[in-house]
Amino acid sequence: MGRGLPVRPVSGRMSPGGLSRVSLTTAMTVMVIVPVVATIGGVLVVSGFMFTPMLTAALTVCGVVGVVTVPFSIMLGRAIARRSVWEREAESARRQLVAWISHDLRTPLAGIRAMTEALEDGVVSEPGEVAVYAKQIAQEADHLSKLVDDLFQLSRITAGALKLTMHDVRLADVVSDVVAASRPVAQREGVRLRADAGEWPVVRGSDPELMRVVRNLVSNAIRHTPEGGAVAVQVDVDGGEAVVRVDDACGGIPDDVLPHVFDVGFRGSAARNPTGAGLGLSIARGLVDAHHGRIGVQNHGPGCRFEVRLPLR
Repeated sequence: MGRGLPVRPVSGRMSPGGLSRVSLTTAMTVMVIVPVVATIGGVLVVSGFMFTPMLTAALTVCGVVGVVTVPFSIMLGRAIARRSVWEREAESARRQLVAWISHDLRTPLAGIRAMTEALEDGVVSEPGEVAVYAKQIAQEADHLSKLVDDLFQLSRITAGALKLTMHDVRLADVVSDVVAASRPVAQREGVRLRADAGEWPVVRGSDPELMRVVRNLVSNAIRHTPEGGAVAVQVDVDGGEAVVRVDDACGGIPDDVLPHVFDVGFRGSAARNPTGAGLGLSIARGLVDAHHGRIGVQNHGPGCRFEVRLPLR
């Protein structure tokens, strides 16, 4: 579907995360065992290895302490190691995302700067050419605005600060508006866009956020469907859930990549000419989660099927 996943080298060496976990767990265990063993040795030396009832009681207490503290130290070490690995991976992901966003910001800014300088220097003076440059500048500015909006939305989702105004929403209105707005783009790309419905269910949610979810999925599908292909939006009811399916003709996604499609910054292989910062699907997942729903993807027919499930009103 076109969004890429960084490839990690595979080797026979232990990964830094695994090595840290083993080392920290071992260290925590040794820190507990050494004092217990030292205490037992000291008690034996002081008693002169005379196994009196007092010595037996002391050894029993030391044994109980060891039995209780050693498993606890192992669990604590593993927990600390997991958190340490998670923090390193989160920091790495943050830096990677910042690098991607910086690139996506520089590209339209460079275009705007070049076109502005051309207009200022009089390189472009014909009214028709000026109009074309003005239109391109407006398009690049719109791209920047959408990117900033995506970042703001994603930051609210990840920070748990997303506040939704919930009410009854007819999915017919949501899907119809998105399809109507997306049809000119589909026609320009030579893609057929259609919407079908077995039923038009009503869900409890927020209109703008649900529209954003469907819009992200539909625009994604159009962008990665080749000319002459088709994108289908289907709405139905399955048990106690409303279902929205978006099918495309992207050619499919490798099975080992499918679980990462909703990761922040995921774009796909360079061969698919990825565009954007890879935030759309992450935002869609966050918004669906906020509606207590589920979102998933699978290879289906000539492409992929993205499926959103929301509880009925």
